Amino acid sequence: MKQLLLHLIATLTLFAFVSSCSIQESPITGSKRAYAYSWEQEIELGRNADSEIVAQFGEYPDEQVAGYVDRLSREILGESHLRREDVPEKYQNTEFTFRVLDSPVVNAFALPGGYVYVTRGLLAHLNNEAQLAVVQGHEIGHVAARHASQRGLQQTIGQFAVVGGAILGQELLGLPGESLLNLSSTAAQLLFLSYSRDNERESDKLGVEYAAMNGYAAEEGAEFFTSLKRISEESGQTIPNMLSSHPDPGEREQNIPRMAREWEEKGYEQTIRNTESYMQMLDGIIYGDNPRNGYVTDGRFVHPEMRFQFNAAEGWQVINEASRVIQVNENGNAVIIFSIDSEADGARQSVEKYEGEEGFTTLESGDVVTSDRWPAYRGVYSVQTDSGELTVHVVSVEFNSRVYQFLSYTSSEAYDDFEPAFDGVSLSFDELSDPSILNIEPVRLRIERTSESALFRNLLPGTLPMDITPEEIAILNQVNLDERIEAGTFIKIPTQ
Repeated sequence: MKQLLLHLIATLTLFAFVSSCSIQESPITGSKRAYAYSWEQEIELGRNADSEIVAQFGEYPDEQVAGYVDRLSREILGESHLRREDVPEKYQNTEFTFRVLDSPVVNAFALPGGYVYVTRGLLAHLNNEAQLAVVQGHEIGHVAARHASQRGLQQTIGQFAVVGGAILGQELLGLPGESLLNLSSTAAQLLFLSYSRDNERESDKLGVEYAAMNGYAAEEGAEFFTSLKRISEESGQTIPNMLSSHPDPGEREQNIPRMAREWEEKGYEQTIRNTESYMQMLDGIIYGDNPRNGYVTDGRFVHPEMRFQFNAAEGWQVINEASRVIQVNENGNAVIIFSIDSEADGARQSVEKYEGEEGFTTLESGDVVTSDRWPAYRGVYSVQTDSGELTVHVVSVEFNSRVYQFLSYTSSEAYDDFEPAFDGVSLSFDELSDPSILNIEPVRLRIERTSESALFRNLLPGTLPMDITPEEIAILNQVNLDERIEAGTFIKIPTQ
């Protein structure tokens, strides 16, 4: 990951310097306008960042779901400006990649050059294919309108250098910057460059256009944005990532049906919803956090699939990514990063490689044992940086034919305060043997068809898994708890 991000930063910085302005034809209007990057550079940016996105989230491992989303997305792409005969061949021939990410977060986004992502969390909150068509049309619209390149043009070279320098300095030791810890993707933060509301309105318009031209009931898209607003209100938090810089959801609830009617007046029938086929695809999809991929319980981080466990530092935030687990203390000045070291042949080699790093001074090193069972090696190093001296604490463990590494660090002056936490987490690594945890299964959506008319709350089971509330399930189904549901309606029920 480090090498990928370093390459991405280097590429981004290079583009900012050598290509601060590129005059090219817009795929949308056909007129000439200025962009930060050439189309070829946008494709390279997307390609480089795609691997980071997958490393952070992981792809949802269900070929049926992935195939369904890919097929529909390519239908929408086929009516987009990037596939029309009057646009240059470089646009027509651009390959697109559509991925379903294994994340419970309700989100969708696109990278420049044709990389479009939708999470399983978002899929779960849609009710039919027409809604997905509008969402994917919106993201394809960002790529077609080249919004990332438009926004990039408004950034100064100095701003790129500041961002690049910050990421480089932090990622060099494996630590994502504080501003990146709560993002869905480091690459997304670097490349989206905060789309303007006008950009978002244009993508809404294009999403409706592309869906309507395929015959989908584009007005359905408004229902999804209503759900996003309800998710925000239910959680008591700010608007979800997908809406953070977008127009107000209430505005979109009105504008999307209006734009759909305009396309209907142009002669485009919009009758396709494909509710039944969508629900069939959704049946069995994982809902919420997947405990098989690791979770915190009773002060421990446990991973049922890989059969290991270690302590979670008390009061520290735990961020579980597809390729690493990050623990950050309350003040953000100490970090523990756990990952697989796939390049090392053993624990000692995994640690001692830092002794060859420029600027690293070895303070101590030697064999240790985690949980009195597993061979491990521990090294402590001082590192001089522009912002001061850091102390880096590394413990690597050999377990089940893999080498796992805990990389922890803080400022040297604070190291004595945090060393007990660093050792307490890393030296607690052990095999997971609790059958109740090893056999835990994720919550999945069961699709049912109502046999009679009833209030939605009366259709819910008496007990719900994983602290899921009735209101959450109502939002999931785009209904209200006291709304009457007609017989024959598809509903989504979380089960475990």
